[in-house]
Amino acid sequence: MKQKTSLPTAFMAGAFSGTCSTILFQPLDLVKTRLQTRAIASGNGGMFYTFYTVFRADHVAGLWRGLTPSIYRCVPGVAMYFTSLHGLSSFVSEDPSPLQSIVLGATARTIAGVCMMPVTVVKTRYESGNFNYTSMRQALVSIWTNEGGRGLYSGLVATVARDAPFSGLYLMFYTQIKRRAKGLLQVGDLTSGQNFICGIMAGAMASVVTQPADVVKTRLQMNPYMYPSNRAAVVAIIEAGGIEGLFRGLVPRTVRRTLMSAMAWTIYEEVSRYFGLRKHK
Repeated sequence: MKQKTSLPTAFMAGAFSGTCSTILFQPLDLVKTRLQTRAIASGNGGMFYTFYTVFRADHVAGLWRGLTPSIYRCVPGVAMYFTSLHGLSSFVSEDPSPLQSIVLGATARTIAGVCMMPVTVVKTRYESGNFNYTSMRQALVSIWTNEGGRGLYSGLVATVARDAPFSGLYLMFYTQIKRRAKGLLQVGDLTSGQNFICGIMAGAMASVVTQPADVVKTRLQMNPYMYPSNRAAVVAIIEAGGIEGLFRGLVPRTVRRTLMSAMAWTIYEEVSRYFGLRKHK
């Protein structure tokens, strides 16, 4: 019975952490998307130049373009992730092994990712600046009418290939780094600041490993009919920009993903501690 009553609490804690991190780091997500969808030969493709061009064209508000679809995707997505993770964690020990952490994180993220995929597609197209959707509903209807279900789930394989490993690796790195930190500091529990630092370290390592899948996912969602397969997208990206093309947008994505994950986990664990939910050691 305790598990049943704690699931809604896990959902609310995840939703709150997702809201805070999504709003704060939306500009970095927008810049990452612009960098990945810009033609390789366009020149001046750096992160700060992209920030400048967006600010010059649309002022401060332009940096938060696509915030609404981001909230629609990230808030319930983060909530579903933490809820799934909380439920799945009941099947393992309170001190999971590295492999168990990878499986838990990857499975929970896959569940959330599949459910939120249509909104992810809309979010990516909003942020690119290449589409003139007037609302979430109009965007969804337009994609369904013109592209069908394939359009709404374009990039699904690449998204799962990016998000599932990221979440699995992140949870594994996070739990292992926290365990080492507790041993070094000789404490039973870490402070919020210490948890945040552990989250940053885990996020940076997981982001670099999964960057190529993120680039492929973005290209597929922008042009689902240009690439017949994930392999075709990878080949096209490498032919246009070399191996470096697979890591385009790495800096803003790493900064955003690392800070967002660290903040989401820190807030979630603080709320969990307050309500007495099972913690991830």
